[in-house]
Amino acid sequence: MAGNAGGAEGDPEFQIAPLIDVLLVLLIFFMSIASTAVTRYDPTIELPAAPDAAAKEDSEGELVFNIAWRAGEQRAVTTFEEQIVEPASMIPILAARRQSRADLRVLIRCDGATPVRHVAAVVELAAQAGIIDVTFATVIRPST
Repeated sequence: MAGNAGGAEGDPEFQIAPLIDVLLVLLIFFMSIASTAVTRYDPTIELPAAPDAAAKEDSEGELVFNIAWRAGEQRAVTTFEEQIVEPASMIPILAARRQSRADLRVLIRCDGATPVRHVAAVVELAAQAGIIDVTFATVIRPST
């Protein structure tokens, strides 16, 4: 017969060490997911205000392009997945992702002062890659 694993009266002891291990694994998992989601968005971009904008539904299947306008240099810097890119070079990459997932969406985040030609370049590359769902990030501020 197996020996008693519990206390003196035969009640089993509560093992807390395995629970702590599971808790730490979950903590690391959620921390890694949170940091990945945050790094997709460039915090230096000042989004334009849109008081009548709809709230974002979800981020599933979303490809994020950040377009930062450098006023001092009079140029736009486009980033995708934390890499500076030229929009024209992204067509094969987006087309390949479109083949593996039909419900892709492109989210464009840009400064309010960004010239529209830079935004149009990203919209055009999405269209050439076959992605028809393009959204724009804005800040919802009440109108005064």
